[in-house]
Amino acid sequence: MVIKKTANKDTMQAHAIVFGFDRATDEKSLRLFLECFTDKKLLDALLPRLHDDEINATVDFLTGIMHKHLSEKEYHSLFLAD
Repeated sequence: MVIKKTANKDTMQAHAIVFGFDRATDEKSLRLFLECFTDKKLLDALLPRLHDDEINATVDFLTGIMHKHLSEKEYHSLFLAD
């Protein structure tokens, strides 16, 4: 899967996001994908269109990933910035 994104001055300068080659590339691509996904303009357009069940499923998925891979201390310091 290849996703190309033309960068502008307000976003990370990623010209290509590529999955499926190797683990290192997948990790870099996922980082860029998530950074693009959390762009304010995209979220402003997307969030009002989501159904309640999509919001809940997204929160459940992301919190599940954090719960599985982070200690409680890491969760508090990294995610909650305690």
